[in-house]
Amino acid sequence: MAELERVKGKGLPPVHLWHPDVVTKIDMRVHADGTWYYMGSPIERRRLVRLFSTVLRREGEQYFLVTPVEKCLIEVEDAPFQAVLLEVMGQGKSQQLKFTTNMAEEVIVDADHPLRFEIDSATGEPSPYVLVRDSLEARLNRSVYYHLAELVVSDIPSFESKSKWLGVWSSAIFFPIQPNES
Repeated sequence: MAELERVKGKGLPPVHLWHPDVVTKIDMRVHADGTWYYMGSPIERRRLVRLFSTVLRREGEQYFLVTPVEKCLIEVEDAPFQAVLLEVMGQGKSQQLKFTTNMAEEVIVDADHPLRFEIDSATGEPSPYVLVRDSLEARLNRSVYYHLAELVVSDIPSFESKSKWLGVWSSAIFFPIQPNES
């Protein structure tokens, strides 16, 4: 993580402006655990993975590494990033949740960077995700998920709702997880 500290806060290239004519597919995959692979082997150099992550773009359900001259389709099993740290600033409804990804990007959960939960239909277990940028999400790793679970409260998510939900507050917004059936 120390190596990523050196690149934290650096600007991102304007991939949203690049629309190259050349489109290829390369044997690159981001596994569900956040490990990046090239031709079946994990990419060990964190700075190289960080570089790839800065030119990543999602189009629908597909992910591409984009340069001004080429767009390369890659496979992402779940989410391209992992949330590896959670910092809680403040408390109650005014608290802010700040996540740091495995690419050293920091994001505060708010209206532009919502937290969402997918509930596994077989187990009932929620999988939490936070929007990092441009439709790219980070899945919370296990330790961050447990830290977040300590912050769960029961509340009414909106004025239109009459029932209580389990969820968390950040930036004065309630992010519901599931109905509170107790």
